[in-house]
Amino acid sequence: MDKTKHSAFAYQAVYRYLVELIDASPTQVERKLPSLRQLAARLGVSVSTTKYAYALLEDEGRIYAKPKFGYFTRSLPAPLLTQGSPSLLDQVFAHARQPGMLALSSDAPAMLLSLENPLLMLERELTRQHPRALTPLYLPFGEPELRAALAERYTQSADNYWQADHVFIGSDLHSVLDAALNALDLAGTVALVESPCSWAILRQLQAAKVRVIELRLDTHGRFDLAALEGLLTQEPIRFAVLSSTVNIPQGGVVPTQDKQQICRWLAQRDIWLFENDTYGELYFEPQPARYRDFADPQKLLVFSTFDKVIGSEAPYGYVLCRGQGPQLQRVFLERGFRLSPIRQKAIAKLFTSKRIDPHLKALRALLLERMTGMKALLDEVHWPALVPRGGASFWLKAPPSVDLRQVFERLLAQRIVIAPGELFSQQGAWQQHLRLSYTLDWSKDIAQAVQQLAQAVRQSP
Repeated sequence: MDKTKHSAFAYQAVYRYLVELIDASPTQVERKLPSLRQLAARLGVSVSTTKYAYALLEDEGRIYAKPKFGYFTRSLPAPLLTQGSPSLLDQVFAHARQPGMLALSSDAPAMLLSLENPLLMLERELTRQHPRALTPLYLPFGEPELRAALAERYTQSADNYWQADHVFIGSDLHSVLDAALNALDLAGTVALVESPCSWAILRQLQAAKVRVIELRLDTHGRFDLAALEGLLTQEPIRFAVLSSTVNIPQGGVVPTQDKQQICRWLAQRDIWLFENDTYGELYFEPQPARYRDFADPQKLLVFSTFDKVIGSEAPYGYVLCRGQGPQLQRVFLERGFRLSPIRQKAIAKLFTSKRIDPHLKALRALLLERMTGMKALLDEVHWPALVPRGGASFWLKAPPSVDLRQVFERLLAQRIVIAPGELFSQQGAWQQHLRLSYTLDWSKDIAQAVQQLAQAVRQSP
């Protein structure tokens, strides 16, 4: 290992080495790992580097330390997929978490390029500057500095602006959506959603007992506007959930003129617009218009998370909403989120120090590069695919005769996990589609995995 070239990130190389070492061993058998000094000598790094890599794996629950004996892998029982008839989504997650599985279903853009190291460094600096005794323990709406940073980032003009009081931060996407639905008295009502739609959003709407009406996007990412107008006229729709830029997983973008028309119809009918900005920054071309550029500001709620662009160390979700501020304050007070003020301050620093924009530019470039590489692999197996205009995945269509559930089961035996398209609909749509991510560990043989996927599809009855 070249110390001079890789010293700053040596622990990442050691971590990857250990992950492969662990994945190569049976998961049901406990195994002793090399000592810190043995591994340091083997890989040509410092003992502190190997110790940090082991600490990461220990935090993830993949290994544990026995005093005086060293580090051991944890024995993990195989998931009991027949017990209790878990849903397909639960099966996907149960298998994707198993060591040694290659999850072609992943949804983590920041794994290609995260800001976790700068975030944690900022957090350590802020911890020294702000003694814990002086740090507020209870900030129910979020840390003021982060709320102000988000308000500034989303402000576009004197007419299209946000204030810190319009921003609310919660522990994750589930939490902030649940709070927003309750604050706006939308639980148990009717929602219009684009289809395919994020499984996380669909699950949240189901938990809130919302009746979901799905409106399909065509292959170019557009709605049938006549069908949409008919639904708005015929159904008691209270809110619509739409992506700000690129739809995930479909990869298309609704044209500006369509967004303008949709916003006019929503405003005429006093319908709330929930704009999903989770992938809003991960668009490959110059930024398109958002729905929020045309929506009624008093009937607009924008929601997103930090983890897609920063990494898993920033799991918080947030909403921006100008209307119904007192109701949102009441619900967030009741939820009583207790989030790390220092971690939130560190995230705010990433925005105010202007580090986020160069990072996003580099992340988009890397996503585009990986997308291009995956497209080449799909071309090699003669699988036609529309090129996504942003995001982290392809939306692939299989022949009508293919049963993708059978393909899912067949690939599990080859230690590959896919995400069948039916996960992205409450109503059984998209059964001939699947989401194929390109935010993967490309040190693994992705080309072979794509070939195995294509072969499993060809062999399906």
